[in-house]
Amino acid sequence: MLLARRAHSPWNGWWGSPGGFCELGEHPADTVVREVREETGFDVEVTGYLGTWVDVYADDPSEPDAGVINVAYYAAVVVPGERGPVDPAEVSEVAWVGWDELPADLAPPGTLEAVLAVARRDETVTSRPRSGGL
Repeated sequence: MLLARRAHSPWNGWWGSPGGFCELGEHPADTVVREVREETGFDVEVTGYLGTWVDVYADDPSEPDAGVINVAYYAAVVVPGERGPVDPAEVSEVAWVGWDELPADLAPPGTLEAVLAVARRDETVTSRPRSGGL
């Protein structure tokens, strides 16, 4: 799977799935395509929906101004083509890792491990593109 090392807080320096915030009126699946392109340079096609997790958006969940986020996770495959630039303000490194090579510092802590467990269990959404809509 494709992971990106975060270049900002929260979880600066930790590995996460490429992603970001939806823009007003933007469908989350369209956000996946846009954010993966911005953060990794790869164009992707969404192949499935993994689920939604609610999490705290802060290095320390006990911080008084910690935000709460609802994160929808999707599976996607890379579309063949030339790779674009990576936004260094977003990520410091991009890496392909296997299921047995996951780094210990995954963000959001606890949540990304749960998401990846779902993805690994349901390889139908991670191994082949689907035709049609979501």
